[in-house]
Amino acid sequence: MKPTLLVLAAGMGSRYGGLKQMDGLGPNGETIIDYSIYDAVHAGFGKVVYIVREHFKPQFEELVEKKYSHVLCTDGTPLRFEFVTQELDKIPAGLTYNPERQKPWGTAHAVLMAKDVINEPFAVINGDDYYGKESFAIIAKWLTAHDNTSGHYCMVGFELDHTLSESGGVSRGICSADRSHFLTHVEEHHNISKAGDGNVYGENSRGERVCLDGKALASMNMWGFTPDYFEKSEAIFKDFIAKNLNELKAEFYIPYAIDCMIKDGSAKTELLSTPSHWFGVTFKEDRPGVVAKFKEFADKGIYPSPLY
Repeated sequence: MKPTLLVLAAGMGSRYGGLKQMDGLGPNGETIIDYSIYDAVHAGFGKVVYIVREHFKPQFEELVEKKYSHVLCTDGTPLRFEFVTQELDKIPAGLTYNPERQKPWGTAHAVLMAKDVINEPFAVINGDDYYGKESFAIIAKWLTAHDNTSGHYCMVGFELDHTLSESGGVSRGICSADRSHFLTHVEEHHNISKAGDGNVYGENSRGERVCLDGKALASMNMWGFTPDYFEKSEAIFKDFIAKNLNELKAEFYIPYAIDCMIKDGSAKTELLSTPSHWFGVTFKEDRPGVVAKFKEFADKGIYPSPLY
């Protein structure tokens, strides 16, 4: 069974100032998602599920119909698509929340929106991040090998040096793993950047400015799950939302759900590594560099131009 790609595309880029996922950055107006779909298809994925918001769902459906209707999987079958929406009121029955809340419930809640359309191993990515060909090949191989397993997931980690922005400090989850390469903890760090002395610095979860290992693996939200993840995650979400009914900004993130599973022993997550360089448009100032990078890929023949 071919794995599925789940694309988190419901967020608006507040710092970027618009819907990043729809921005044409390639030589022929290709979006970052276009490159992710291309890499996923060539790695062996067979279906793409988009998590979107209701108000721009028609834009995505039109984009997909226009760009991907002729795309074939590696076995010659048409690439399949599903669209699922993430909204505040999509919570377990019997629970309520503060009516003043406007902020979405977070990435782990977004993934839960796809539980009725995914029955096979699947990867989760952000719609506005470029992950690289190698990363999709690595996670596709892992998902295919774990088709009939449960309670065993994975995350593709990127070397911290490969995830920085030249336009400002970024937030990254720095990963820790045991000797068997299973994730033990992800600690969020903020304002990470490379200083004039060549070292990488950031603020840890306690607000302390620390020097970071540029080779440390960072989470860029590229996860691999089997379908049993939905049931485990939903149980954690019910507990989370019951505790945060009146909170206006509390979010249910994937690392939080994974951390709960690690602590209660219900699942383990294998930490994989990739040689790929991540890039994306975190700030408006990042855009020219990303445009130049995609042009370089086209000039070198790394990707066809146009992509589709």
